[in-house]
Amino acid sequence: MKLNRSTFTMTAIVLLLFTVVSCLKTNKKETTSNESEIEMVAIPDFKISLAQWSLHKAIRSGEMGPFDFAKEAHALGFSAIEYVSGLYKDQVESMGIDEVVKKLKAESEVHGVKNLLIMVDGEGNLASSKEEERQAAVENHKKWVDAAQVLGCHSIRVNANGDGSYDEVMAQAVMGLSALSEYAKPKNINVIVENHGGLTSNAQWLSSVIKKVNMSNCGSLPDFGNFCVKGSVHDCIEWYDKYKGVKELMPFAKAVSAKSYDFDEAGNEIRIDYERMINIVKGAGYTGYIGVEYEGDNLTEKEGILATKKLLEKLQ
Repeated sequence: MKLNRSTFTMTAIVLLLFTVVSCLKTNKKETTSNESEIEMVAIPDFKISLAQWSLHKAIRSGEMGPFDFAKEAHALGFSAIEYVSGLYKDQVESMGIDEVVKKLKAESEVHGVKNLLIMVDGEGNLASSKEEERQAAVENHKKWVDAAQVLGCHSIRVNANGDGSYDEVMAQAVMGLSALSEYAKPKNINVIVENHGGLTSNAQWLSSVIKKVNMSNCGSLPDFGNFCVKGSVHDCIEWYDKYKGVKELMPFAKAVSAKSYDFDEAGNEIRIDYERMINIVKGAGYTGYIGVEYEGDNLTEKEGILATKKLLEKLQ
């Protein structure tokens, strides 16, 4: 059959349109595939460490020596650890902090665990309304900054306790944290604040403090469970929403504590929705360590530690 010019032209146009549409569909599929891959890559993995507070009952009872922490952590399957200064109070007084740090470093090297941070308590109120008390607290914390540097830690965890009104304690906390962070910065140590009762468990307040300090080495340590703003954790009168709190603190997080209390038969924590918490942590782009911090009574400390570790591994 002989095609006239008009029919040939129409045929060519139809073929051209078909080719263009096919290419567009192919490109769309490739773009969708790439976008899906990007979304998957954007959800980071986290690493798991062991907070020494998980073993505080064994240490305080004498069942376990505080210098055996690295050994026990390694035996439980951990490769990174977080110290608690208060569990070395007697040793610091009798041996001196330099000898304590020397021994801790040696133990960590023998057992092949990484030292991450020191949780510092009992060294004074960094947000005190009395300037001399606040300055004394800063001075008291400096030895732990030095200890963290020798151990190879990245941070010390501090509290921001003080007295006064909401705004007054905020201003005082900014002064105390700024002074300590200035000392810690040239030593490459972070000063991180945990939600640890009172105003610090009001994540809006704490995040405002960190913003006002405005230093790269001053950040937060969100704890999944410590959001009691009035009363004690075990007898709380007023709670701050823990999921909202973790979300507000994650932009400043340089460490995270996975607090746990009790588990059901399926291995889920019964007081905290761990899947929801981990989604908040991952959604913030966090790729650091999450520290296991078991604080329950129904399981032994080691059982609670392993149950928390298993749950975190499931959600990685």
